[in-house]
Amino acid sequence: MRQLIDLKVDYAFKLIFGKLGNERILIAFLNATLKLPKEDQITTVVLLNTELNKEYKEDKKSLLDIRAVTAEGVQVNIEIQLANQYDMEKRTLFYWAKMYTHQMHEGMAYQELAKTITINILDFNYIKQTRNYHSVFRLFEIEECFELTEALEIHFMELPKLLVKWRERLVSPWEDALVRWLFLLEGSDDEEIFKTLEEIAMQDPVLNQAMEEWEKSSADPEVREVYFARRKAVLDEKAAIREAELRLLKAIKEGKEEGIKEGIKEGIRENKLEVAKNLLNRGMDIRVISEIVGISEKEVREIK
Repeated sequence: MRQLIDLKVDYAFKLIFGKLGNERILIAFLNATLKLPKEDQITTVVLLNTELNKEYKEDKKSLLDIRAVTAEGVQVNIEIQLANQYDMEKRTLFYWAKMYTHQMHEGMAYQELAKTITINILDFNYIKQTRNYHSVFRLFEIEECFELTEALEIHFMELPKLLVKWRERLVSPWEDALVRWLFLLEGSDDEEIFKTLEEIAMQDPVLNQAMEEWEKSSADPEVREVYFARRKAVLDEKAAIREAELRLLKAIKEGKEEGIKEGIKEGIRENKLEVAKNLLNRGMDIRVISEIVGISEKEVREIK
């Protein structure tokens, strides 16, 4: 197997799925994701942000997402994340809202606003309530479960869960197009997956195009220079988040209030509620938890 760039790195992912000339690849991925009836499948997309400048390579805060609009006006945002920053639900709602409201212009009626979809591909387990690797959220009435509007649709795809399903022989890239496309993100690390994709690509011309683009990009010295710099930036960020998690867990385990405070200060502030939950499980007083974590006693009681 050749030394291929890892498509889980956002820069590399965008090279294949978000590059002008590769619209067929993005369309195939979206149709596999949305599972639309054949007569309603996407046939055309326009990419809205195709920038892949070198300035991104060392900027940890750059967002190399993919934004596109279909011929029907449906807005789509795709983001890939290697590390759990504990903010994905709020983050994806923010980008959904930004794309949804950006459509509005003077004199436009609200009913003209098109459906907006955000797709989050995660290299970590995030949704604890399910073993499914693909979760889709929309707006429903909580008791009778009827839909308010189709305007909002949010997808989470958790790659570790997909690999578990595959090892258990519960999914197949031969039978499921979405599994096939997500496997492309794992192909640089797993020779068995890569060889399977090569076999499928003999029958799937769009997948074959994607693999050819992948190999071509991987062999480009300029691409590799930017890729390795970007890869280092995102892996450094992932390592920093993991280190903060470990400090926080150690502080909780040892019951050191000062250590917990420091872990929260230096680590991931969005994880406060999870920390409060852990402290409640250890039997700590609500008032003390409120002071340590920095949330109200009312919030702690709600968690309890």
